[in-house]
Amino acid sequence: MTWLLDIPGAALFAAGIALAVSSLAAGEGPSWGAVALILAGGAIRAGAALLAHAVAIRAAQRVVAGWRARIFPRLLAGRLPRPLLAGESAALAIDHMVAIEACEARFRPARAASAAAPLLVAAIVACASWVSATILLVTLVPFALGMILAGSAARRAAERQLAALAGLSGLFVDRIRALPIIRHFGAEDRIARQVAAATREAADRTVAVLRVAFLSGAVLEFFAALSVALVAVYCGFALLGLLPFPPPEKLSLGHAFFALAMAPEFYLPMRRLAAAYHEKQLGNAAMAALADVEAPAPAPPAAARFDGLRVVQLAIAWPGLRIGPIGFELASADLVALTGPTGSGKSSLLAAIAGQVAPAGGAVTTARGDALDPADIAWAAQTPLLLPGTLAENIALARSDATPEEIARVAGQVGLDAVIAARGGLGLMLDHRGSGLSGGERRRIGLARALLSRRPLLLCDEPTADLDRASAAAIVALLREVAAERAVLVATHDPALAAAARLVVAL
Repeated sequence: MTWLLDIPGAALFAAGIALAVSSLAAGEGPSWGAVALILAGGAIRAGAALLAHAVAIRAAQRVVAGWRARIFPRLLAGRLPRPLLAGESAALAIDHMVAIEACEARFRPARAASAAAPLLVAAIVACASWVSATILLVTLVPFALGMILAGSAARRAAERQLAALAGLSGLFVDRIRALPIIRHFGAEDRIARQVAAATREAADRTVAVLRVAFLSGAVLEFFAALSVALVAVYCGFALLGLLPFPPPEKLSLGHAFFALAMAPEFYLPMRRLAAAYHEKQLGNAAMAALADVEAPAPAPPAAARFDGLRVVQLAIAWPGLRIGPIGFELASADLVALTGPTGSGKSSLLAAIAGQVAPAGGAVTTARGDALDPADIAWAAQTPLLLPGTLAENIALARSDATPEEIARVAGQVGLDAVIAARGGLGLMLDHRGSGLSGGERRRIGLARALLSRRPLLLCDEPTADLDRASAAAIVALLREVAAERAVLVATHDPALAAAARLVVAL
């Protein structure tokens, strides 16, 4: 409510102008009191604006910090209702947070001020002219009805726009990541048309939002201009004695000019609200989208010690695609391979087993039928997460208490000896892209991290891809060795790795 401090400043400013006009009209010359009132009113308004901005920004940052604390763990390692493209996750983590912050910083304070400020302005105007105050209040009723109609249309348009932008972001990032494959198969024109169609949809949604915004702005400006014009006509006719009815009040030039100067302030809070209304619609749509991600999954019962994996009729489905159902069992010391052509769903099934994707049917349990504990799962992805830091620090993400000897041992097991020897050892600095590393070397970092975790279930996604024959054979031998102590489930195209598995599940 810090914006309410603006109203006393506006009243002092209007009083100063009214006093100055009255003094000049009476032939008294400039009034230093009027100058003091004008300067004091301007200073109060400037201070109120700075204070309101600072308070609103801090409050918005607290709200966004709460959203980030709840959403980021779900996006990074939580169980999601459907698979998200990288661009969609980025939109949820960045763009949606910006929309919420803008809503909290601009719209929430403006809404609070718009509820009380017009009544306060009307009360101040009533001290000089109660008829002018009544005129202002009467024009507020049809204005409120018009804004309600415009607001309901704006909400639907903003939700559609935000969904289109998130879809476009996800599509664009996904296609950029797959650009070498697109060029290899000569699919540039088809992908360009697909992106163009998504871009046009986002543009159409944006134009629809702007159309509603212009409509609501026109409604506001019409009634604001109407109220000021009616007050001006009443005050002018009352001073000239031209009212077609007996004057309901005695109005002086100072009182009339004060009422006229305060009349624009009556709709100023609504102008601020209308200017921030787009942020409100985007913020609400962003919160609704994040609420879908935040929706809690049913809490699994307490998991017992891992004694093997049982997958029963597991299926994954989303629009246009269904994978499974499949079923198999994996002992506590075992090696099973998922095989199939590219796009058959091997990585998605690993994600479902890890609890990162909600299945459309079936169940994933331990051998005895208990819920699978995520803390029992180690994940070696196709593209492992890399953070700016040393090679040792990136491997140690699996276990912060790992000793340098343990880190060096798993690095040697996965074949990173050449990297360590040629590039300065485990202190080699990496960026988030793993610049300077081959795709196979990045995969080995992910595998080393999974081995270091000591978790009983190891999920590996294409662990031998991007490796030469000798290196791939070494990884196969390593996984067979690990499978003597842990459960290992791999998704692979490698016939040698599939041949080493006890069971091959073909998709």
